[in-house]
Amino acid sequence: MPDLLLELFSEEIPARMQRKAAEDLKKLVTDALVERGLTYEGAKAFATPRRLALTIAGLPVRGRDVREERKGPRVGAPDAAVQGFLKAAGLSSLDQATIVSDPKKGDSYVAVIEKPGQETVAAIAEIVPAVIRAFPWPKSMRWGKASAQSGSLRWVRPLHSILCTFGAETEDPEVVPFEVDGIHSSNITYGHRFHAPGPITVKRFDDYVPSLERAKVVLDADRRKQIIAADAKNLAFAAGLELIEDEGLLEEVAGLVEWPVVLMGDFEERFLDIPGEAIRATIRANQKCFVLRDPNSGELANRFIPVSNLMASDGGLAITAGNGRVVRARLSDAAYFWQTDRGPLPDLDTLKESAEKLGLDLAKPLDQRMAKLDRLGVVFHAKLGTQGERVQRIAALAKELAPIVGADPALAERAAKLAKADLPTEMVGEFPELQGLMGRKYAELQGENPSVAAAIEEHYKPLGPSDRVPTDPVSVAVALADKLDTLVGFWAIDEKPTGSKDPYALRRAALGVIRLVVENGVRLELSKFARDNDLLSFFHDRLKVMLRDQGARHDLVDAVLGEGASGNDDLLLITRRVAALGRFLETEDGKSLLAGYKRAANILKAEEKKDGEGAFADAADLQLIAAAGLIEEKALAVALAQATPKAEAAVAAEDYEGAMSALAELRPAVDAFFDKVTVNDPDPALRANRLKLLNQLREATRAVADFSRIAG
Repeated sequence: MPDLLLELFSEEIPARMQRKAAEDLKKLVTDALVERGLTYEGAKAFATPRRLALTIAGLPVRGRDVREERKGPRVGAPDAAVQGFLKAAGLSSLDQATIVSDPKKGDSYVAVIEKPGQETVAAIAEIVPAVIRAFPWPKSMRWGKASAQSGSLRWVRPLHSILCTFGAETEDPEVVPFEVDGIHSSNITYGHRFHAPGPITVKRFDDYVPSLERAKVVLDADRRKQIIAADAKNLAFAAGLELIEDEGLLEEVAGLVEWPVVLMGDFEERFLDIPGEAIRATIRANQKCFVLRDPNSGELANRFIPVSNLMASDGGLAITAGNGRVVRARLSDAAYFWQTDRGPLPDLDTLKESAEKLGLDLAKPLDQRMAKLDRLGVVFHAKLGTQGERVQRIAALAKELAPIVGADPALAERAAKLAKADLPTEMVGEFPELQGLMGRKYAELQGENPSVAAAIEEHYKPLGPSDRVPTDPVSVAVALADKLDTLVGFWAIDEKPTGSKDPYALRRAALGVIRLVVENGVRLELSKFARDNDLLSFFHDRLKVMLRDQGARHDLVDAVLGEGASGNDDLLLITRRVAALGRFLETEDGKSLLAGYKRAANILKAEEKKDGEGAFADAADLQLIAAAGLIEEKALAVALAQATPKAEAAVAAEDYEGAMSALAELRPAVDAFFDKVTVNDPDPALRANRLKLLNQLREATRAVADFSRIAG
């Protein structure tokens, strides 16, 4: 079957936009084809700094013929209804309609509409220009003489050519004819900007890719990444060094080059006195270069890896020299920042009031920066005060949380007071991504307790579901305080996440609290801090998401958090109960008891509609059970009397496995009861007593979870 090849060739496409643009192109074109009944076997999109490309395999030559019957008004209907029907069906008169008879509804008109399938070439010629004109670039521009016209083409950068061919493998494909703002489709592409800038004629995808390779263009971004990573590792190994891998930088650099050439440069060893993270941030941010380390010591080496977009005649000496000059200049700036941040501030006299308010020591550089942050009155949020005020709240909360997480309250308070102190430093001002980390470096230099220094860096963690969770108790206390203050504050001013919008990353903060508590085994009475019930529900929702992502059944989470379950304030216990309930329901006892519960609940629901809710809330009459003389009924009453207090005691002792074991003891009695006992006995007293017994069964399970929310 024929294949489509499409290429949109332009000026530089920003690296950050390339992946999404390629996927957008594929989705927009394939969706439009499918809407026209043109299905395909496979599609793949590609992006380089200068082109978007799409190949679609296995398209038909034309779409399927469509036959549609459209029902119209009854015969004899008002003229307005008839005319509306004719217009909608595309008929000129009723002579073109047929009449069908219905024994109940009488005669009515029906239009039989037959549409021949569209030629695929014609469909592509309509689809591609429409996609190009409406392409969802985050930012786009107009250019040239046509830019003065409001309806002229907008593209991310000036669009130069459009390649579009369609045809079977066994024949020469044809150029799909169309034009967009004076750019006519063709079978021409262009190679590397410097090595092979001339036109290249191609037929289909199979010769398009090797033609580009010969013209020094690697079409596939993933292959460019593989080339860069492999060559960088090989260069590093040859120099006795090790590449520090950086997936984000690798993705970005692969989007900057069409023909990757990996080189190596160096800088003076004296710059290695700067913290390694700062060196890496400097070289990464300014030059998009990788850094290397000594595999034995783990320390950074004074080498870096730039990736060029061309094969230079001098082997890249001029390119690495140019990169080296910029790297040295940037590292000189970083060295200045590093030195300045460790020295005293010139305006210490103006910081005394802030220092006294926060309990800071102005003899120490990091304390000075915190006092400066407070004095400057940097606003955290218009309705939540300044950063200085926020730090006071976090410090008080960290001190309160410290005994709960096993931390020294004084150390937790001290760490919280310094947690934001690196924000006004020169280094963090230049590289915001180093906040926390630089604070730790400066804290270590001024002799802070190691736990305090660690907490300054780690209090931001975890930043996402895959980020590391702090384990040092001081770090845990400050991290919890920071996130809880954020959540409680934004809830208080009614700035909650809505739909997909979460501008203050409150979902991430809530997940951070949950992971800090659960992964560190912290028993936290959350309602003491999340005083708003709506905020507590928000925590429950995020916990559900986390547990579901970990493979827990959503219905078990709902059961443990359900209205009938207790202990919803302790996130750690909730996770343990979900795990225990899941294990129990995988056993035969658990499955059977759940089935018995469901049967009992369904009977009670039906009978409570007749007698009223709560009609069977009293305990069953044991004398009436004895008088009835049914062994199975008595056995269930005895089993409930024994198992219920066991389950309740086990839950109270937080022994959830024990609670499940106690419930498991009910299984034989429940099975036998439903096998031998008629609940809705003709005797009203026996019926009511047996329904009370079933209610006791329902209540026994509620000690562990709300079984009504469990599927199955």
